[in-house]
Amino acid sequence: MEFVGEHLLPGQIGHFMIVLSLMSALFASISFFMGFKAADESSRPMWMKLARISFGIQTLSVLVSFYILYYIITNHLFEYKYVWQHSSKALPMEYLLSCFWEGQEGSFLLWSFWHAILGWFIIGRSGKWEGPVMSVISFAQFALATMVLGVYFFGQKVGSSPFVLLRNEMDAPIFSTTNYLEFVTDGNGLNALLQNYWMVIHPPVLFLGFASTVVPFAYAAAGLLTKDHAGWTKAALPWASFSAAALGLGIMMGAAWAYESLTFGGYWAWDPVENASLVPWLILISGLHTNLIYRSTGYSLRATYLFYILTFLLILYSTFLTRSGVLGDTSVHSFTGSGMNTQLLLFIFVFLLPVGWMFARQYKAIPSIQKEESLYSREFWMFIGALVFFFSALVIIGKTSLPVFNKIFGTNIAPPEDVEYSHNQIQVWVAVIVGLLTAVTQYFKYKDTPKKTFYSKMLWPTVIALAISLTISFTVGVAYDKKGAGFWMALHIAIFTAVYAIVANAGYIWTGMKGKLRLAGSSVAHVGFGMVLLGILISASNKITLSYNTTGISPLQMKDATDVNNNPRENLTLIKGVATDMGKYMVTYTKDTVSPYDSKRYFEILFENKNKQEKFALYPDVIENNKGGEGLTPNPDAKHYWNKDIFIYLTFLSDPSAKAKDTTQFANKTVVIGDTSFYSNGMWTVNQLEFNPPDERLKAYKGDTVLAADITVIAKDGRQYKSRPAFRLKNNTLEMLPDTVMSQSLVFALRKPGDMDKKEVEIGIKESNAILDFVTLKAYEFPMINVLWLGIIVMVVGFVMSMLQRRKLAQRNND
Repeated sequence: MEFVGEHLLPGQIGHFMIVLSLMSALFASISFFMGFKAADESSRPMWMKLARISFGIQTLSVLVSFYILYYIITNHLFEYKYVWQHSSKALPMEYLLSCFWEGQEGSFLLWSFWHAILGWFIIGRSGKWEGPVMSVISFAQFALATMVLGVYFFGQKVGSSPFVLLRNEMDAPIFSTTNYLEFVTDGNGLNALLQNYWMVIHPPVLFLGFASTVVPFAYAAAGLLTKDHAGWTKAALPWASFSAAALGLGIMMGAAWAYESLTFGGYWAWDPVENASLVPWLILISGLHTNLIYRSTGYSLRATYLFYILTFLLILYSTFLTRSGVLGDTSVHSFTGSGMNTQLLLFIFVFLLPVGWMFARQYKAIPSIQKEESLYSREFWMFIGALVFFFSALVIIGKTSLPVFNKIFGTNIAPPEDVEYSHNQIQVWVAVIVGLLTAVTQYFKYKDTPKKTFYSKMLWPTVIALAISLTISFTVGVAYDKKGAGFWMALHIAIFTAVYAIVANAGYIWTGMKGKLRLAGSSVAHVGFGMVLLGILISASNKITLSYNTTGISPLQMKDATDVNNNPRENLTLIKGVATDMGKYMVTYTKDTVSPYDSKRYFEILFENKNKQEKFALYPDVIENNKGGEGLTPNPDAKHYWNKDIFIYLTFLSDPSAKAKDTTQFANKTVVIGDTSFYSNGMWTVNQLEFNPPDERLKAYKGDTVLAADITVIAKDGRQYKSRPAFRLKNNTLEMLPDTVMSQSLVFALRKPGDMDKKEVEIGIKESNAILDFVTLKAYEFPMINVLWLGIIVMVVGFVMSMLQRRKLAQRNND
């Protein structure tokens, strides 16, 4: 059967390129391996030439596959399942780019793309290590290519291709017709939560971080393959710094996305997917430090091997966790099950088994100094810090892997009721120890340090840090006391150690490095790390809820004790056009508009500071859920100050269609002007009848004859409102102009003037919640959160400085 309108050529080329990528990656891996293993020296150049050609073909095939997937997405070729599943015509161009990596297949292609780019840097710069290192990276490319292959071997599907046709993957009557594309006019669209600019830039950076971890791993594997246990560590060190920078930046970009898109009121929730990316970074940092120890003293080579190997293996394990569907019940943003669980596990074991076997077999042959380090040596405390990071990672991955444990052993162990606190109560002490070690370790010398010299150098940084941290404790304070005095005190201690890390490392740049900033990459990274710790501790422990309910109006019901976002006491309902008290601010919901750009409905919330001449507007938004979800997804907005953020998001909306469905009838009542009548929440009085009154709402009828009733409404809380229902006379035709008191759910209509001698007037009155236009929102204040974001930048800059410095030293030694 020939189908009408299908564009088959791009998919055929894309699938061919994936097969070509698979074969060329495997051939490149074998060729690189033979290039350094060949017994005949004369044959090595030939193998290396073949390997580079093969890797070039593999790179080209990945780039073409990458482009074709982007092409079919941006051209809305919905005959392809991936395009139909992840995109739509309504999406702006940058969100179409996000569609690329929303699905598993696209994200694997992105991962492979970064491997290809990194591989050419290795080829150009690694010298004698090119063969063994590239054999590992090329094999990783082969393994990734199997993930997007999408073919059957012996009845088993291998991988999932992004170029499969929708009609081949779905069994529906529509595909029995040759013109089915006339009915498939649009796709499912991008997940509502991902329609944010951070999702355009965060995944590429994060996957660069994921991909880069293969390089230190490959160097470690090369050390085991060649049995050159010393040489590989020098070449691996700059790459470890680069990987730490890229992966750390990618993780924190994800935190920024969560802060701006999710509504748990923060940037980190110890979600399993967050944890799965953090754990490899922690172990990579451990490996980076033990690598430095080995390069300076000869200690910790075995630990360096172990940490670099585990980093990449845990990247693969995190891939299994997030893509197997095993975290579906515990994570808000994991992939659903792909049916590739066996292949994902094989992806881990194909690297774990050979490298683990080589490491275990050669463990005793790996050089190790038996002499104990001095307590006053830099390497001793650096190793302690690496162990703290390592054990922190083990705790996090252990808690995160609980669903896997339950699945393997058939248990039903429930996760802790308060997941965040179960992590925080341990990690706060990790922060204390790491902050302290970050502060003091650089003041030690390798091998040994005179005690008097050490204590004299640490005196002023300690005094200054203590003074600053006490000032923070007594001024900003720690408002978080929900978990008792012990945890509260731990937060204060952690603030001191974070400040200590910043001050001591800044001081070391000045005293130890003589102000030579370009040589102080590690100290700059430590300053940034201290700032990250300080920003997290202050902003999280002093998060202030601003939106306490002052109106008594709430559409929310608290379902259970953990349902904090829907606590009616901490959510403020704003009625459109009515200024409402919110602590330091008067807040007004002024208007809402639907953006033609991204189809989001934006709500303008006006803030007026009671004590300052300051006004600003925030624009939280909602977007309709797709992909089977119901209702609306809210996105936050924030006002950024140098020392705080005001952060809001919507928790409930009035139904915009309710007015059209409203069946409540007017009740007509004849009243005497000046007398008082009552409604359910107060009373109202007709003050007078006016011809052409000076009312903004009625100015649109200028030139016509308008008769209005001037009505005052007094609610039970004492608030007063004005209403002017009216008649309009035009061309001998009368038109009623009702008026609404939105905050009281009242509608008045002037029926007829009545007996003017008796000063009577007939008023129609209607009470209906359907007319109420309101939003309910949650508002927080995050103090000093910019210290966190600035600290990330400083830390990444420090890693890059360290990487460049190590690269220059390596080149100088080679010269």
